Amino acid sequence: MTEPTDDLQVWCAGEDWCPVTATATLIGKKWHPVIVQRLLANGPLGFNALQEEVGGISSKVLSEVLDDLEEKRLVDREIVNEKPVRVEYSLTDLGESLEPVIEAMTEWGKEHLSEASDPDGSLA
Repeated sequence: MTEPTDDLQVWCAGEDWCPVTATATLIGKKWHPVIVQRLLANGPLGFNALQEEVGGISSKVLSEVLDDLEEKRLVDREIVNEKPVRVEYSLTDLGESLEPVIEAMTEWGKEHLSEASDPDGSLA
C-alpha cells in the first residue's frame, strides 16, 4: 500500500510524469504567476488591494484566477470580517514554495525582455 501524498498530480502525455508540464499547468496561465508574485511581495491582501497590485485585471478575471489558484492549493481564501464581508488571500505553503520559480522568471524577464513599443503589445 502506498502512503498518501500531498503532491499535486498532473498527468502528461505518454503516460509519464513531466515536471515542466506539471508546473506550467499550475502557473502557466497569464495572471497566475503575477498574482503569486504580488502575494509573495506583499503578503496577504484583500481582493481590492490585490486587484490594485496586479493592475489591468478585471474583477471577474481576478475572481476566476483566485478560484483556480485556490483549487490548485496555491492560494488560501479567508473571511476576515463577516459584515461587511471582507476576504483576504494569501499563499499556502505550496504557493510560497514557488518563490524561486517566480524569482527566476523575474530575472529572466529583466535580462531578455523590453517594453512593448506597439499598441498591440508586441515586444520591441
